[in-house]
Amino acid sequence: MDSVEKDGTRLQDDGRSLLEVLIDGRQAGRIDYFLLDGEGDSPAARVGVHTVVDPSHEGQGIGGRLAVEFYRAVAAEGRPVVPLCPYLKHWADTHPDQAPAADPELVQRAKSYMETHSSLW
Repeated sequence: MDSVEKDGTRLQDDGRSLLEVLIDGRQAGRIDYFLLDGEGDSPAARVGVHTVVDPSHEGQGIGGRLAVEFYRAVAAEGRPVVPLCPYLKHWADTHPDQAPAADPELVQRAKSYMETHSSLW
């Protein structure tokens, strides 16, 4: 899911359950997520749990760029996104054309998983 933009920033997902924006080789922002396995009729999903933008890059659209890339990349995998992070949830609510709503049952499964594995976050 790596992509490099002409201004030298880089959106990178290296398999660490982290999507990050690098500017001049340094992390400017990130989305932490986990893969929720499919169960019954529910598909596997990527669950966004935390969005962080370095204070020196706030107000530059980093969070929005991360959200766009996260939804784009996960859709390319054929999976839904469950936005549990408050920023990602707000972004999804205000961009329904780019962020399809997750099935409520899938959202509940993701919340339950987070509650029972709270030491991971």
